[in-house]
Amino acid sequence: MKKMSLFLSLLLALVISVPGFATADTLDNILERGTLRVGMEPGYMPFEMTNKKGDIVGFDVDMAKRMAKAMGVKLELVSTAWDGIIPALLTDKFDIIMSGMTLTQERNMKISFADPYIVIGQSILIRKELADTVKSYKDLNNKKFKVASKLGTTGEQATKRMIPKGIYISFETEQEGVMDLVNGKIDAFIYDLPYNAIAFAEKG
Repeated sequence: MKKMSLFLSLLLALVISVPGFATADTLDNILERGTLRVGMEPGYMPFEMTNKKGDIVGFDVDMAKRMAKAMGVKLELVSTAWDGIIPALLTDKFDIIMSGMTLTQERNMKISFADPYIVIGQSILIRKELADTVKSYKDLNNKKFKVASKLGTTGEQATKRMIPKGIYISFETEQEGVMDLVNGKIDAFIYDLPYNAIAFAEKG
């Protein structure tokens, strides 16, 4: 069912980084334990996702494997819901977050970030029927449009800041947002470019 169009909008530049408390104590604990525990939400293509076998794979997973190998320890991937991923780190459920997290001032008040390894922007998936009328995010800034993003993300922040007049709807997962768009329940889904590009390629 082809009901989507994709266009780019630099609503908010994103910096994906590896946050965590990389203190001497944390490193000592990892080495003593012999395991690097990495928290991630495996729903963010192509950085972390679950394959047909149920294994978590993706770019961040490959990075984590290299990190663990360099430290001479085993790797343990901890699947965690996005809205609880920072609290889980703070309560020692794992040692580091590698899950496509954007560095924001609010997050930086709670956790430490490593240098970013990729910079991306926001993009917008729209219903195919709107392709001729919606050419910019500004066109969506109208109460007749239902615009959506994922709860607790920079996509949500950008949507509320740049499209305040639209009817905003939040989703727990990216997949839910894309499916509601395909089914015509919302008009636009605002999210990170890599994920939306893959979703567009898969859904048309």
